[in-house]
Amino acid sequence: MEWVQDFYSRTGHWWAEAESGVGERDRGRVEILQRLCGPEPLRVLELGCGYGNTSAALAEAGHPVTGVELTDRAERATVHAERLGTDRLRIVRGDFYEIELEGRFDAVAYWNGFGIGSDADQRRLLNRIASEWLAPGGTALVDVFNPLVWAGWDGQSELLSAHPERGYRHELMQRIQFDPVSSTAVDTWWDTAEPRRRITQRLRCYSPADLGLLLEGTGLALDGILAGGKEVGLGEDNAGLVALLRQHHEYLAVLKPAS
Repeated sequence: MEWVQDFYSRTGHWWAEAESGVGERDRGRVEILQRLCGPEPLRVLELGCGYGNTSAALAEAGHPVTGVELTDRAERATVHAERLGTDRLRIVRGDFYEIELEGRFDAVAYWNGFGIGSDADQRRLLNRIASEWLAPGGTALVDVFNPLVWAGWDGQSELLSAHPERGYRHELMQRIQFDPVSSTAVDTWWDTAEPRRRITQRLRCYSPADLGLLLEGTGLALDGILAGGKEVGLGEDNAGLVALLRQHHEYLAVLKPAS
């Protein structure tokens, strides 16, 4: 996972001005967490909190939050903590595979990041959530990359124009490939002003069935999934379900301690 620090620091620089404030996506995540876990104040751990905007939205809703971030995006997250107070929002810069945290959390959230590294890396993280961080009866909410949609994007390239008035100051290119053997999205970006300096993230994708297999022995079990904010029946015949076939490049896995 040597690429992680450089990739997310560089893309963080590209988008920080436009995307580090609390927005509708962050408030939507708060609504989903409260719908699934309850509206009362919850002790929340956010892994890979990035600029800290979702952590800040959770703190604004009354939940004491700890956010963990590896890259220098944490500098933006610290601004939110200073604004809200560290009793409401605490930002810890470090590697969540190694970092030590005090106490347990009613909810552990990992938005838009699960799948970095190998299956063994994912299991190691899931084990930490179950054995070290999640309180008894707690809930983990994990965004999982959907292989069906990423596979459909194989070979696509897109030019993202600069919009300085909105804080997007770089004209960027994105190219997506999909490895069907390892079920991995290969997502490459570059600034058109520096076409030779390309950065790539590799995202392991899991179908819900594959995720269920990955969870075996981790101390967590799949309790539900949401696609586009809507619940998908795990025990139903979902043949032709457009949300997972074509519409949403990730789905939210609701994880509970295994019985």
